[in-house]
Amino acid sequence: MTMDAALPLQETRAAELGGCQHCGESLPPDAIRADGKAFCCNGCAAAASWIRAAALGDYYSLRTSPGGRVQADAGDFGTWDRDVVLAEHSRIVPGGREITVLTDAMRCAACAWLIDRALRRLPGVLDAGANAVTGRITVAWDPARTALSPLMQRLAALGYRPWLATGEAREQAQRRERRRWLIRLGVAGLGAIQAMMFAEALYLDTAQQMPTATRDFFRWITFLVSTPVVFYSGWPFLEGMLRELRGRRLGMDTLIAGSTLLAYFASLAQTVRGGVHVWYDAAVMFVLLLLVARMFEQRGRGIASAQVDALARARPALAMRERDDGSAEQVPLGELEIGDVLRVCAGEAVPADGVLLDRASSFDEALITGESTPVRREIGDAALAGSICREESARLRVTRTGADTRLSQLTRLVEQAQSARPRLARAAERVAGGFVVALLLCAAATFAWWHVHEPARALEVTLALLVVSCPCALSLAIPTALTSAHGALARMGVLGLRGDALSTLARVDRVVLDKTGTLSTGRPELDRVATFDGLDAQQALAICAALEHGSAHPLARAFAHVDGIAVAQNVRAIGGRGIEGDVGGTRWRLGRAEFAAAREDDGALWLGDGARAFARITVRETMRDDARDAIAALREVGVAVELCSGDAADAVGRFARQVGIEDVNARQSPEQKLGRVRAAQARGDVVAMVGDGLNDAPVLAGADVSLAMAEGAALAQRAADFVVTSPSLLRVPQAIVLARRTQRIVWQNLAWALGYNVLAIPLAATGHVTPWIAAVGMAASSLLVTVNALRLGRREADTRRSA
Repeated sequence: MTMDAALPLQETRAAELGGCQHCGESLPPDAIRADGKAFCCNGCAAAASWIRAAALGDYYSLRTSPGGRVQADAGDFGTWDRDVVLAEHSRIVPGGREITVLTDAMRCAACAWLIDRALRRLPGVLDAGANAVTGRITVAWDPARTALSPLMQRLAALGYRPWLATGEAREQAQRRERRRWLIRLGVAGLGAIQAMMFAEALYLDTAQQMPTATRDFFRWITFLVSTPVVFYSGWPFLEGMLRELRGRRLGMDTLIAGSTLLAYFASLAQTVRGGVHVWYDAAVMFVLLLLVARMFEQRGRGIASAQVDALARARPALAMRERDDGSAEQVPLGELEIGDVLRVCAGEAVPADGVLLDRASSFDEALITGESTPVRREIGDAALAGSICREESARLRVTRTGADTRLSQLTRLVEQAQSARPRLARAAERVAGGFVVALLLCAAATFAWWHVHEPARALEVTLALLVVSCPCALSLAIPTALTSAHGALARMGVLGLRGDALSTLARVDRVVLDKTGTLSTGRPELDRVATFDGLDAQQALAICAALEHGSAHPLARAFAHVDGIAVAQNVRAIGGRGIEGDVGGTRWRLGRAEFAAAREDDGALWLGDGARAFARITVRETMRDDARDAIAALREVGVAVELCSGDAADAVGRFARQVGIEDVNARQSPEQKLGRVRAAQARGDVVAMVGDGLNDAPVLAGADVSLAMAEGAALAQRAADFVVTSPSLLRVPQAIVLARRTQRIVWQNLAWALGYNVLAIPLAATGHVTPWIAAVGMAASSLLVTVNALRLGRREADTRRSA
């Protein structure tokens, strides 16, 4: 088939609209024309020519949307042939190796069709498969016949630029685990259907008229179909019981596995000796329903941990590093060093933390901060690993790599928050453990009573009691809710660092705010510089920049772009007053007037030697766009707001008036701020402190709960209970609302779990519940608390949309 014959309606429409025949984009004035068709670039023309030469022109008639634009310089994939890259991202398969790559250019099934056939025609390719839904391409090849790079080059030449799938090992492990659980669930489902079918025949023989041989046949068949359910599908519970017994404790899995084995072996004994009752159906139903409940629980945890998975995928596997001669090379991230210069193309993820060199650019930091609007970064500003470069390419100098990047810190913090076990959760686990012991004693007493009064039902009633009262819901009530809450907070842009902080946040009724870096953006700018005693402005700024060099204080940013910085030695920061150090053989002080120049404080920054003034510097700060809305939102949820700042009264008062805060305190040292927090706590208030997390460590530690705005130094160094990674101050009231919802759901779950057991245990002990009904009730109870906890994620999404 020729390319002319394969011209589809879409291509015709593209031609009529003046679009490229391959990718559909608008044609430039110097469009490439070949065989009567127009292309936007040489890359698209080459791709169309190859498709025609390979007799794959059907692609154009099958596709439902245009293909991706082909870059004329598709990139060098030679780095992909390195052993370190292949070892990390590919796996050994019979006959060669296999790799899964990602592309964002697949638009429809025809794209997958083209990729399949194009790759399979290349020498050395063993197999190829593309999934248009997930954007994944799997390629198996024989390294003895071809390298990986030519295959990737072919993909890029067709307009499907491949990317290494970072976090693929984690995703593969999760997929394997899901497959194992689905197989277990399938076996349990099939076995339960068969067991219930045969059990129904036995139950309907109420008059005991079924011949013994037929009855035994049904029982042995039921035994055969129940065995794989109990020992294969139920293996996670059996394995959990073994762990608990080795640890010399009784837990939920011990009760689940014990009840299942009791029903199974008691039924086997009755089958062998020709007893009256068997309970195979209860055993398999118990396993089936618990597997369903456990999978719902895992799904809830998976939704909550989606942030960790997304963070793991955010960083690219390779970086484009500049050589000394100006050329570029692709290198694995492990080879990056501080000081390297990287090139990041538009649409690519930043591989390491760095500062912009040549020109400003916009970066999408949604995954890191929770904000969907791209952020404009100027020359000298930080670009974060995992953010997406938008609009135009960027050059940056690496400042942090590997585990030191902010992205890696975020990943660790999210994992830490989700794995934390607060006091309430530990208490619930202890209660559940004690409940198991009490339940076993109760079951023994119940069996003894029924064995005396109605021996035929003793085992059945005891089994029903053990099953119906299994404390699954009690054990899940708190962890599931807290996991969902921390996942929702992470997606919102708030990370919890302390396990018990969420419950405290729910009880907050007073919020104390710092000004610089909290109500303001934390990016101050120089306003005016007045100098004295022969010191010129440039010299004064150079001394200030030297003193502030390396400082984490927000005001240090005002001197970040000063030229001709000197070197400061013996630098020492004095909390709430300023900073001092030796520059050019002179001891200088920078800070409040009485500290730096022995003058009366006027709200400005002064440079002096402690006795004389050499410069007076004023700095202006910008209010956060949503600061006023955040204060109003705090008041709406019944939280009093107080502004407590170390800055001058005029600046603090101006900010307070703009956002509507009446309780204002200026020129407060960290110790004075802590004193105000202590006074509020003495009045019975539950106080939350919101600050920059760097200069207010005493008050952050002294407050009942603290939140640090994450713009600045390393997250792990912050003395706070929560880190707000989003630049929006609205995340503070939203976090309080979510914490309160979490507490309500925790108590709802606990009330249901306890109420269910209070009602179910007497019914089971008195013989009013059969074992299979007990299994349904227990599984339904576990599902209810899990689904109730998942509501937190839905409400969080609604909150963010409304914000």
